[in-house]
Amino acid sequence: MKTIQNMGAQGDVLFRRIDKLPAGVAEQKAAAEGHVVAHSETGHHHTVSPLEAKLFDKATRDPMICYLQLAGDFADVVHHRPHDTHETLRLAGGAGAIYEVRRQEEYTPEGWRRVED
Repeated sequence: MKTIQNMGAQGDVLFRRIDKLPAGVAEQKAAAEGHVVAHSETGHHHTVSPLEAKLFDKATRDPMICYLQLAGDFADVVHHRPHDTHETLRLAGGAGAIYEVRRQEEYTPEGWRRVED
């Protein structure tokens, strides 16, 4: 398991620690599988337990970015795939630490597109 303090990636998802939540975000309720921080096109989502972090989205949801605020010392991001999975990523920093969660993009001849795992 990798532990990050400031910035790290889990496949196509980038986690970057920031100082505060941006204006205009609202806390989101957890899905049955926990907070889905990145939906996978194959159904193998990246999730965080609602006991470990709160999830925030902008009022007009942007599928490329959301925010996590840690509830305790850390939060573990799990990639749900039975094979060829990304190892669990531990977000550290203590209670109240905030991470921006961003889907990564890549350039193609057709233009920018979201990276797909």
